[in-house]
Amino acid sequence: MTVDEHDPYLWLEDIDSDPALDWVRARNAETLGSLAATEAFTGTERAIREVLDSDAKLPLVQKIGEYYYNFWTDAAHQRGLWRRTTLAEYRKPQPAWQTVLDIDALNEAEGEDWVWHGASVLRPGYRKALIDLSHGGSDADVTREFDLETLRFVAEEDGGFYRPEAKGGLGWIDDDTVYLCSELGDGSLTSSGYPRIARRWRRGTPIEASEVVFEGDLTDVSVRAFRSHTPGYIRDFYWRAPTFYTSEVFVLVNGEPQRIDAPDSAEIGFSRQWLLIELRDDWTPDGVTYRAGSLLAADFDGFLAGDRSFELVFEPTPTTSLAGAAWTRDHLVLTVLDDVKSRIRVLTPTDAAWRRTEFPGAPEFATVQVSAVDPDENDLVWVVSTDYLTPTTLSIATVGQGGALPVVLKSQPSFFDTAGLGIEQHFAISHDGTRVPYLLVRRTDAAAGGPTPTLLYGYGGFEISLTPGYSGTLGRAWLEQGGAYAVANIRGGGEYGPTWHQAALKENRHRAFEDFAAVAGDLVTRGITTPEHLGIQGGSNGGLLTGNMLTRYPELFGAVVCQVPLLDMRRYSRLLAGASWMAEYGNPDDPEQWAFLKQFSPYHQVDPERRYPPVLFTTSTRDDRVHPGHARKMAALLLEAGSDVTYYENIEGGHGGAATNAQAARMSALAYRFLAERLGAAAMGE
Repeated sequence: MTVDEHDPYLWLEDIDSDPALDWVRARNAETLGSLAATEAFTGTERAIREVLDSDAKLPLVQKIGEYYYNFWTDAAHQRGLWRRTTLAEYRKPQPAWQTVLDIDALNEAEGEDWVWHGASVLRPGYRKALIDLSHGGSDADVTREFDLETLRFVAEEDGGFYRPEAKGGLGWIDDDTVYLCSELGDGSLTSSGYPRIARRWRRGTPIEASEVVFEGDLTDVSVRAFRSHTPGYIRDFYWRAPTFYTSEVFVLVNGEPQRIDAPDSAEIGFSRQWLLIELRDDWTPDGVTYRAGSLLAADFDGFLAGDRSFELVFEPTPTTSLAGAAWTRDHLVLTVLDDVKSRIRVLTPTDAAWRRTEFPGAPEFATVQVSAVDPDENDLVWVVSTDYLTPTTLSIATVGQGGALPVVLKSQPSFFDTAGLGIEQHFAISHDGTRVPYLLVRRTDAAAGGPTPTLLYGYGGFEISLTPGYSGTLGRAWLEQGGAYAVANIRGGGEYGPTWHQAALKENRHRAFEDFAAVAGDLVTRGITTPEHLGIQGGSNGGLLTGNMLTRYPELFGAVVCQVPLLDMRRYSRLLAGASWMAEYGNPDDPEQWAFLKQFSPYHQVDPERRYPPVLFTTSTRDDRVHPGHARKMAALLLEAGSDVTYYENIEGGHGGAATNAQAARMSALAYRFLAERLGAAAMGE
């Protein structure tokens, strides 16, 4: 008998079956009738909704042709507006916007539940767009052609491109041709559920007649094809990912695909005449070794011809890692993390060695993101800066103008009172002696008030770094009510580059959990909180993290919030996109790998005789990335064991958990009120 046949809750994986949905409705009713039925909950939900619906939020923009586009939601536009303005108008306190597409009006007209997934605009000319729309927020979506002059969709019968619902997309080649990567019959998807085949599709021809131009293997994660439209450097690329962390990139040369001969584990980038190679592993071309985490630049055509001379653009140190790289017309701007603090560097290619200069005016302690306004035309950059207590600010700067400081264009309003709050950074020592940083936001006089209800957040996977960011929701619902907030920069993330991530892969996953437990212990040792007053929160891979904290270290926590989680590591690779993550976790169908996977599969580590802290599980019926069965089955198993379990499943929302501001406010309020009540802080928010 297989492991799966022993699973008493396998029926909950049948997403839309009547028995499974009846179970979900019953759990939702319990939660809405208890946790959500108080005045404190209503007040918290209202405070969060005010932030999400605010007309004063910061409207970030993207330059597309002569216009600056923004996607916007507020109280009157729950599904959102795609809108545009000019730079001169955008600089004003109250810009005049032209609505390009109103998703709420579209839904009303079509009787649909569309959620915006983005748009791709054809260059040059900027007259046509390919718009992606999702039912209820799922990853699967449709693509529809849109005319940016008439502001109307181009109907299929009029020759408009239309891609049926699936994971994948369309990409412009020219006015009448697109790349198509999507489900199109048997064998068109990988075992992970993503496109396996790239096609070239001409306007006016049936989608089934599109020409196959590139194929990957069934066991690949995905395949895609795209054209770079940079004037003077138009290139076509084919890309396949055998695993989540390896890829092969091809460029068309004289009509034939030529492999860019970089390491499979490297990330490839390009701009004009330059090729960038970001290394995940050490690489030794022509006898010169470059370390993992380094960024190399080479002449694109020279590299294809066999030249292996590089500019070492960035080399990591024990405390630094590369967070981002953005080309302007003449410069390369790097964002570097130094002990999780952002630093900006500017590099300028010259005929001799590249010139390196500092970027003036960057905040001392904040997350800073730099992106080009229009890399084809100028050296202008957007600078977005934020921290936990400082509302997000958008500035514009010209790179390469000596000491010219960024000019502030707009700032997010302050949504909560920060008086008496401060940001600290501490380091905990993990089980194996590794120094693990964490950031803490609390009242500066917190020690005098005794143990503080504290929320500890973590992720620890997929080389994703957690850096400071302003959240009016967190501020209103938790910090302003007297709670402290901590973020653990544990292994598995990218805070110290690829080696920090690789240290917690597969059989070493326990290190991420040990790091998180060490941070929890350090918060208690410093007298900031106690286990009874310490809650934790994480979603997706962070849900796997908090699920393991629940089963491995129940004595450390007073409450657990586990959102859109992975929890059944025996079946995760067979559910939705799970097969694509085996490079991160391992293959449960391999007995040797299942031996270590089982050790961090929370669903298989529940002991009915053990006492667990109260736990809230949230997920979405329409999550087609992480199967809702993970949360359903774990909740059912713990309920059977008599544990304190609260469960809520949103019908819409996809992997993000919510499709509208109203849904997002409810989901957030559930988490914050659950934590407040279970951590002995029920008066918070009342």
